[in-house]
Amino acid sequence: MSTNEKETPQSRTYTVNDIAAILGIGRASAYKLANSGLFKTIRIGNMIRISRKSFEEWLKAEGLDDETK
Repeated sequence: MSTNEKETPQSRTYTVNDIAAILGIGRASAYKLANSGLFKTIRIGNMIRISRKSFEEWLKAEGLDDETK
């Protein structure tokens, strides 16, 4: 019942750090991947956000999603 605990809606986007963690790669590699055009991204100022749906579809196409286990 901590006041710090609050419901956050599931984001429709990932950050570059998110995809780096998901794939187990470094930030530089994640930025290259985000800028590769393999999935949809949006720039907000100097921030890059990656479409969760587009990224997860790419993961599935690459055979890297967890659902194939």
